[in-house]
Parts: sequence; C-alpha cells; structure tokens
Amino acid sequence: MDKVQLNEILGKADKLHFIGIGGISMSSLAMIAKDLGFSVTGSDRSKSEATEKLESAGIKVIYAHEAENVTACDCVVYTAAVHNDNPEMAKAVELGLPLIKRAEFLGYIMQSYNNRIGVAGMHGKSTTTSMISEIFMVAGADPTVVNGVKLKMLDGGAYRVGSKEHFIFEACEYTDSFLSFFPSVAIVLNIDRDHVDYFLSMEQTVESFARYIALADKAIVNIDDAYIKTAVKDYKGELIRVSTKGSEAEYNAENIEFVQGLGSFDAYKGDKLLGHIELSVPGEHSVLDALVGVAAADMAGLDFKKVAKALNGFKGANRRFEYIGKYNEIDVYDDYAHHPSEIMTTLEGVLKRGYNRVWCVFQPHTYSRTAGLLKEFAGAFKGVHRVIFADIYAARETDTLGVSSKLLADMAGENALYLESFDAIAEYLKANAEKGDLILTMGAGDVNKIAYMITK
Repeated sequence: MDKVQLNEILGKADKLHFIGIGGISMSSLAMIAKDLGFSVTGSDRSKSEATEKLESAGIKVIYAHEAENVTACDCVVYTAAVHNDNPEMAKAVELGLPLIKRAEFLGYIMQSYNNRIGVAGMHGKSTTTSMISEIFMVAGADPTVVNGVKLKMLDGGAYRVGSKEHFIFEACEYTDSFLSFFPSVAIVLNIDRDHVDYFLSMEQTVESFARYIALADKAIVNIDDAYIKTAVKDYKGELIRVSTKGSEAEYNAENIEFVQGLGSFDAYKGDKLLGHIELSVPGEHSVLDALVGVAAADMAGLDFKKVAKALNGFKGANRRFEYIGKYNEIDVYDDYAHHPSEIMTTLEGVLKRGYNRVWCVFQPHTYSRTAGLLKEFAGAFKGVHRVIFADIYAARETDTLGVSSKLLADMAGENALYLESFDAIAEYLKANAEKGDLILTMGAGDVNKIAYMITK
C-alpha cells in the first residue's frame, strides 16, 4: 500500500481492530493508536501479560478469532502470522474493510515525527534500538519508541510516547516489512543469510537492504560488513560510516579493550576524540552497537557525557544475555540468539567471562531456518562444555523438511546431546552443572522456560 492510500484510509478511520493484539509489537501499536485518539479493539488466542495491560488501559480484547469481531470497525490491522483463512480476515474481506499490515500502520504513525531513526540488521537490531532509546531518554530528548523487546527503562514495555521530535524504531527485514517505513535515518548493523523461507539468495537480501537504505536521507552503516558495502554503493543520501575494525569511517571505535567480556573504547568522529565509553554488556558486537548509538546521538546534537552515562548504565534488553538467577551458585542466563552468527557472537563474549564450564541449551527456531543453516548450527557451539538441543520451535511452520534437533545433535559432535522435553533438560543440568559454571538457554522460542524451571 502506498503512502497516499495509507494516509487516506487511516485519516478517515475511527475504529481499529488488531488481529493478534497480544504480540509485543502489536500491543505497543494498539496502545499508541489509543493515545492518538483511535477507538481500539483486538483479538488473540489467549490471555497474556500484554493483553492484561491493554485491558487495563481500556482496550477491549476478545480471546477468540471470530468473524463478528470486525463487524463494527473501520479498518483491520494484522500481522504476517495471520492468514486469509482466519475468520476475522475472511469477514473483513467480505465486508470490504481496509486491511493494514502491522508494518504499514507503524509507517503511518512515524510520519509526523521529525527525526525517524530505524534500526535494521539481521542481528542485534532489538538491542541497538534499546541502546539508542536509552541514550535519548537519559539525554532528555524525550523520544517516542517502538521496539521489538521489552525494556526496564520503558516500565517493562516495548514502547513509549514522547515528543514529536524523535521516533526510534526497530526495522524488521522479514518479508520486506521495513520497506513500509519512512525513516529519515536508516541504520544497518549487518546483512547475513537468514529467513531462508523468504530470502532465496544473498543477492535478494542485499537488494532489500539497499531499498530500505534508499528510503532515508541519511544512513548510519557498519562499513566493516562486506554485504553492506555492496548495499550502499549506489546510495544517494548522506552516508555515515561506523567501524570497529579500523576501516575508513566517519565514526570509529579505537583502543578497544575487554575485561571479563565487557568492552570499553574511545569514540572518534573523524580525527576528533569524542570521549571514552565503558559498557556493561558483553561482547565485541556490543562495541559496534554502542558506536552506532554514539553516531545517532551525535547527529541529533546530544551531549556526549550523557551518551556515555547512558551506555554505561545500559544492562541489556529482555532476553538478550539476560540474567535469570542462580541454582546452587551456578549463574543462569537466557539469550534470544537463534542464528549461527548470533550464537557464535554471544558465546564469544560469554567464554571470556571466566566461568569454569558453559552449558548451553539451544532450541532451533523454525524448520526452514534449521534446514537451511544446518551445518552452520552444528558448528556454532565451539568452546562450550556441553550443548543440549531441545525440539525445534515451529512458530509459523509445519515440519515438511525432515529436519530435527536429534539430527542436529548428531552432527554437532560428542559434546552435543538431544533431550526430548524441557523437564528432562532441566533435570539433567541440575544434576550435572557445578558451582562456578554457567547455564545459558538460547533461542527465539520458549526455551527460556527451562532457565526459570532451574532457578525457581
């Protein structure tokens, strides 16, 4: 849907219905829609913390997908997970109601803001969106935020409504959702092979990111990434390059050091030293994320001392190397890593933290990703004492590819194990991990339940 058509439809609408309103992004958009003056209803399969918050805010939530849910609305907002056989979708089509994708509605909202910062990349976009949001909040810039994860600084939510100056949002690439947005500043952290059910080649992937970058007047990009170099070669706007590896760039991180996995660095703009940054989140990738935050903040005219304070105080986003608790003096963490590159990046930081042994539980996410990156997954756990594979989290898919976690464990080698239930995994770890070890659950599904089972 083009911008003119989108604005015309939503400019006339009063009553919006959100199908799948309980999702992190959809619940945030529903709350913002209410703040904008829309009358909002929504539906989802089951009650959750998110739907309870919506109901507390006066939004009607129906816990069933029934045709009658849409008969009183002017417009339907839906996610990619909702298909045409959904009774509400079918009824909306029958009634001729406008159907607005989640990404299109987000694009509509952001248009009234001056500085629209969209954070894209196959890996790290939620964390970097969180970092930038915290920087702008600590600096007193009062941003509006729409993120893909919950943040303590947002009172445990994934959004906030601020002034009309800064709009900071996570720009998801799946099914080219980010092409529905209107960024004034497009950030790209990395480009990698993922979403193999949609992106059939790296050429297609790079082209999609190039189209996203072209939407913005300015682009902040990690110029150390070879695919990004290709994506920006024909970019006509103002290109702001960042580098942590000594490449020619507008912003550089130099004198990078790590103590127990936590990084520090000097931030440079050209030849000018902006100042020193000390991080409280682990890994080399966090240095890149922070440098991107420095660039975005500097371009917005924010005070560097406040930027450094915000980055030092940033403790991570929900499910991003998140501390869950202890069991018999064993630290238990959870991480959202669900791609081989993300796994290796997370483990790179974890293995520097001085634990005796690292026990990793991994739940693959979707059959298509597991099948498409099978060898990469099998080789991603180098350095851990033991990796335990849980069953694949199907998400939107059904098993048509003949791939399994048992197969993955067999390929991963002698330090790998497959166990068929969360209970079995939790009991195995409680029986075998020892004081001074680390237990880390990883994946984009519900594998974090195991971490809570161990620490309860």
